[in-house]
Amino acid sequence: MSDQVEGRGSGEGIRRTHLAVERTYLAWIRSGLGALAVSLAVGRLIPSLTDASPLPFAVLGIGFGLLGLFFLVYGSYRSTEVNEAIDRGGFSPLDRWAVTLVAVCTALLAIATIVLVAVDL
Repeated sequence: MSDQVEGRGSGEGIRRTHLAVERTYLAWIRSGLGALAVSLAVGRLIPSLTDASPLPFAVLGIGFGLLGLFFLVYGSYRSTEVNEAIDRGGFSPLDRWAVTLVAVCTALLAIATIVLVAVDL
């Protein structure tokens, strides 16, 4: 049903779309904060609890920290970009480079984590 038939104003769809963008932005923030928490745990907490060399953990922690920073910065940029596109009546697809960058970085961090765990066995 259209917004008019349901008795809602004609802008209801746009308001809901902006709210969806806001929820997505909050997900970017949560992902960034989660990656920063992992960064702190891997880079500082784990080395203090083990006898292992702290260097590989610090490098891995920095990687997760950079990923978290990317989520925070790009999420803000993306939210602004999408809201502007909605206001123009358009659409702004997610940048392919951003998807590729997150996929590659996440895969590299996962591989490094697996190697780090396997080496300590």
